[in-house]
Amino acid sequence: MYKAIATNKRNTILIMMGFVVLISVIGAGFAWYFDDWSVLIYVFSISAVYAVFQYFIAGSLAVMMAGAKEITKKDNPRLYNIVENLSITAGLPMPKVYVINDDAPNAFATGRDPGHASVAATSGLLDIMDDKELTAVMGHEMSHVKNYDIRVSTIVFGLVALIGFISDLGFRMLYYGGHRDRDDNDRSPVGMIIILVFSILAPLLASLAQMAVSRQREYLADASSVNLTRYPEGMISALKKLDSHARPMKSQNAAMEALYISNPLRKGTLTNLFSTHPPIEKRIERLEDGKNKF
Repeated sequence: MYKAIATNKRNTILIMMGFVVLISVIGAGFAWYFDDWSVLIYVFSISAVYAVFQYFIAGSLAVMMAGAKEITKKDNPRLYNIVENLSITAGLPMPKVYVINDDAPNAFATGRDPGHASVAATSGLLDIMDDKELTAVMGHEMSHVKNYDIRVSTIVFGLVALIGFISDLGFRMLYYGGHRDRDDNDRSPVGMIIILVFSILAPLLASLAQMAVSRQREYLADASSVNLTRYPEGMISALKKLDSHARPMKSQNAAMEALYISNPLRKGTLTNLFSTHPPIEKRIERLEDGKNKF
């Protein structure tokens, strides 16, 4: 378990370094093409400001985008008590608890660290899960908090969005710059093609990296939940129910897909191919194989 956490942390650092390199290449490419190296300074300045801003508000933004409502113990004693007991068992501060009014069974955790964490569950999840299954699901989310997955997800989400923004900005610069200098533009068309390829591929590569990070952390959170609750059958049963009752959420947002325990988007070939979630049957298979190891 701890070896897996350490490995994921190392992989996360490497992926984040890759994001920095990718942003640098995009900025340098545009600076070279427009023969204006101040562009690179602008890219890094925007990146730095955006990263700090995203770090502090991402958790609140995710809760708002999900349409979640914060609850107290008197609002929903069942959910609140389960989260409270898990936080005590895990040795974590009590997170804020939210409920999302949606029939699709799902849950997520967010925040920059355990001291600023939030967990949310849909009304559909509360309806179909018994107490042991609900404990397993919320244990999964608390494991994301304990393993600092919430921080990684926040940072990776912000970097993916940032690369998309920079690529879009690059397209606009090429378009308007091209019209402005159309009569005397002696730049090589090969340079423009290279920049266009970078602008198209960069968001795709960023999304693939986000997918890789998220998939491994879902497996780890499943196992960590079992380690926390000491009841593998609860997690296995909960995953089976999530699979059999799966439906898209009413308020869908692709940017938040990686946060949820189950894919909240409509299923399709492309959705499955680029999903941030491993197949539930694979998750169940890993838990079944590891029963004797917990």
